[in-house]
Amino acid sequence: MAITNKVKLHRVMCGDITQAYLAEAIGVSRQTIIAIEKGTYKPSLEVALKMAAHFGVKVEDVFQLDGV
Repeated sequence: MAITNKVKLHRVMCGDITQAYLAEAIGVSRQTIIAIEKGTYKPSLEVALKMAAHFGVKVEDVFQLDGV
């Protein structure tokens, strides 16, 4: 099963924040945000939770397991 994400959608919905802004807000590099959005990197639970909290949503609203 693959993990998909809606990080870019949530960035847009939160006022079109940049990858750099999100990265700084949750304590990761911009390259990490790029890789997560592309699906080439799976974030740690801590990063996923911080991201969801920043967006004000549940982690399941940002990350999904395909086929579940």
